[in-house]
Amino acid sequence: MEFQSERGRVLETHVRRLIEARQFSGVTWCVEHQGRVVAQGADGHRDAQALQAMSEDTLFRLYSMTKPIVSVYCLQLIESGLLQLDDPVSRYIPEFGQQQVLASDGRLQALQRAMTIEDLLTHRSGLSYDFLPGCKVAEGYRDAGFAADGGRSLQELCVALAEMPLAHQPGSCWYYSYSTDVLAGVLERVSDKPLGTCLQESLFAPLGMEETAFQVGAENRSRLAQMFGQRELGQVPVAGATDRAPVNRLQPMDVEQSYPSDSETFTRGGIGLYSSMRDYRRFMGVLMHGKTPDGARLLSRPMLDLAWQNRLRDSQMPITIGDKAYPGYGWGLTGRLMVDTSAALRLSACGEGGWAGAASTWFWVDPAREFSGIVMTQYLGSEISLGPDMQGLAYAALG
Repeated sequence: MEFQSERGRVLETHVRRLIEARQFSGVTWCVEHQGRVVAQGADGHRDAQALQAMSEDTLFRLYSMTKPIVSVYCLQLIESGLLQLDDPVSRYIPEFGQQQVLASDGRLQALQRAMTIEDLLTHRSGLSYDFLPGCKVAEGYRDAGFAADGGRSLQELCVALAEMPLAHQPGSCWYYSYSTDVLAGVLERVSDKPLGTCLQESLFAPLGMEETAFQVGAENRSRLAQMFGQRELGQVPVAGATDRAPVNRLQPMDVEQSYPSDSETFTRGGIGLYSSMRDYRRFMGVLMHGKTPDGARLLSRPMLDLAWQNRLRDSQMPITIGDKAYPGYGWGLTGRLMVDTSAALRLSACGEGGWAGAASTWFWVDPAREFSGIVMTQYLGSEISLGPDMQGLAYAALG
């Protein structure tokens, strides 16, 4: 199977069309096949006011593309014997032993079983997210300002989440949530180090990821891509008309309060990291083969095999965030996993997986075909499915 470069040029055409239509300010992308770059590019601006071009060294707020990195560190701790998938979360954060579940009738119910580390990795913890519609627990999160307040420490966030009821019984359903933030809180306590230090020592330093951290130094602020969007992170999306073409309003947004670039205390598990496209590609190699670029092993082959297994029951699929479903996708230990291409709505392949970020970043890794790609931009609340569309176009170039 070969990547056909001529067919791959449609990626560049697609991005140019979107930028000319002012759907995005700037986009950069890269596709790799069998260990070599087969398509890459950057178009538009990372700072529209200063007319700074989008480039490979642009820095991005990763939002939920932070999650796979934190999950991989968790797998490293499991391999070292410091943690197990069936460990109860309350063993490390005792406040989670006192939680109840808020039933649909408004009554509080006792837990049927304890929340576990596996539940956190697979988003079956019962926790919620501020922006999820029709969820009473999410309303409580919004009232508490969880998503809006970047000044709250990670441990403070974990304790505050434990003081709220759960939206579902642990293990009962896939429900996107603060699970990875709570997981990060556990990892800090198990490691007895700040999360940023853990990630730096175990992943970023071995991988040579010198541009990935929870803060951006003053000397690199000019490289940070400008944020655009039409919805704050914790805001519930308004259902749009389905009979019209999706449209983005290209309006700048200031997200420093919810996602600060210069705070020494801002750390999360589900969001929070800054990175460049070239840095994140190094991390994707860990998901592909478990190794650093120079061959040092960070995850064992058996752990990789375990991580790339779908852990959701048929009744828990497809994964759905609010009103948006991802047909064909289940979930492994580090992110989404395509398990049923007969249900897929974009070109894909069984066994590919990855995740995305709220600001329209997206990546996929396909170990069987040694095929991977990443798309980076900065737009919150996009109506246009940039990442899945680019992934589909890339797969269409495989001959």
